[in-house]
Amino acid sequence: MKAWNTATELYELMRRELYTPVVGDILDTHGLYHQFLPPEIRALREDMRIAGAAMPVLMMDVFEMQEQPFGLMTQALDDLNPNEVYIASGALHRSANWGEIMTATAKSRSAAGAVVNGYHRDTPQVLSQNFPVFSRGNFAQDSGPRMKVADFRVCIEIEGVRVAPGDVVFGDVDGVLIIPADVVDVVVTRALEKVRGEKTVRREIENGMSSTEAFRKYGIL
Repeated sequence: MKAWNTATELYELMRRELYTPVVGDILDTHGLYHQFLPPEIRALREDMRIAGAAMPVLMMDVFEMQEQPFGLMTQALDDLNPNEVYIASGALHRSANWGEIMTATAKSRSAAGAVVNGYHRDTPQVLSQNFPVFSRGNFAQDSGPRMKVADFRVCIEIEGVRVAPGDVVFGDVDGVLIIPADVVDVVVTRALEKVRGEKTVRREIENGMSSTEAFRKYGIL
């Protein structure tokens, strides 16, 4: 039986009890071997955790200021729903793709966070809003004449990792992964079981059991 009744309860439970290594392990057991985003995509602050439904955003390169600067960026931000994660990719890394005003907009929409396959800027102003943001690092150059949002709520790929609308985005200090929507229930349930099992194994080892014996008994390492 599921340990949650609503999507909000699910995401709160994930942020409270789970961490990406154990969820990644469970995804492996389902043959889903390529669900982690590139390790360069990191939280702005180590204590940031993110769990929510993917709202994928497709970016593209431009090479001059556009008639409609930033393309559909403002529309994508305004379309965010509670518990959704703005997750964007598609352009070269020539500018910042997230900043202070985007953070304020997403937070006002009760979004769960943002993950950009690119850079952020306005770092102090973003951090001051206490909103989870994951990126490749900070870089001040503006995206106006360099990148625009071409579409949103469409499937994207980030270095081979497919992200579809409604997939679950989960991130912490060890990285960001994607849980396909059709396996969320079983993956999260099994991850919770493993987390609780790992606590038992750790206690056994701290009480003198060898790692070999613990693995033989519990199948957890």
